[in-house]
Amino acid sequence: MSLHLQTPLIASRPLSLASGQEVWLKLDALQPSGSFKLRGIGLACETFAKQGKRRFVSSSGGNAGIAVAYAGRCLGIPVTIVVPQTTTERARQLIAQENAEVIVHGATWHEANELALSLLGGEDAFIHPFDDPLLWQGHSTMIDEVAAAGFKPDAVVLSVGGGGLFAGVCEGMARQGWDDVPVFAVETAGAASLAAAMAQKQRVALDSVKTYATSLAAKQVCQRAFELSQSRPVISHVLSDGQALEACERFLSDHRILVEPACGAALALAYAPSSALKQYEKVLVVVCGGVTATLDQIREWRAVS
Repeated sequence: MSLHLQTPLIASRPLSLASGQEVWLKLDALQPSGSFKLRGIGLACETFAKQGKRRFVSSSGGNAGIAVAYAGRCLGIPVTIVVPQTTTERARQLIAQENAEVIVHGATWHEANELALSLLGGEDAFIHPFDDPLLWQGHSTMIDEVAAAGFKPDAVVLSVGGGGLFAGVCEGMARQGWDDVPVFAVETAGAASLAAAMAQKQRVALDSVKTYATSLAAKQVCQRAFELSQSRPVISHVLSDGQALEACERFLSDHRILVEPACGAALALAYAPSSALKQYEKVLVVVCGGVTATLDQIREWRAVS
């Protein structure tokens, strides 16, 4: 039995009315850990547990760490998570709530990741938050579920941070023969590493990241995500933190589900589609979730964004 759940696929009347399109939602915000991350991370943790690993170590801005901690508790394996200083106090508490050790280190995820790697012992497994074929394999199952429901979209909208969700969704789409379906890859302006890579046609690292969508705050997308952006139909879209935050509040009102700004980025494009997205009638939005921000915090950020 897998650690993740099969999540609902629903038609969104509010988003359809707002966009003038037929908008469907894959509600991975309803995973037990609060985000899609559990699909791939759960698979990775189960795989390493079968190999006899005795501890899971990971680095995370929040949701990946929560998913590793949840998986470790379910499997009875100790977990250590290293988070950067930008990780919210709520995220740290949610990781600790799963009985995991939380270490705060560095100004960015990359610095936290370096420390996490240095902690590894011979019986430990490192769970990467986005750059691992096991993760992509797990994340790809959401597309299998959509296809099993008998639905094929004309376009898919999702948020991009390090590129793990993007890589997994593309893997699932390829397995289902959806190579003709474009993916709209949405980022916030302060963390648009995929947009930069696509513009320069090479994988590049941002000098810095600055966004309230901290789960998108990777300076560089994984190699697989870049390769996919060059080999299949992908449309990059960059928007502001303010737009992502507004979409979080609007989605809470419309669907009674609170997501964090990283997920709000994809929803923002769905609420106000670009001219490129408007060309497609049936749109699937991956509601990737995220539980590291409260409504009060979202409103506080929105007031100053």
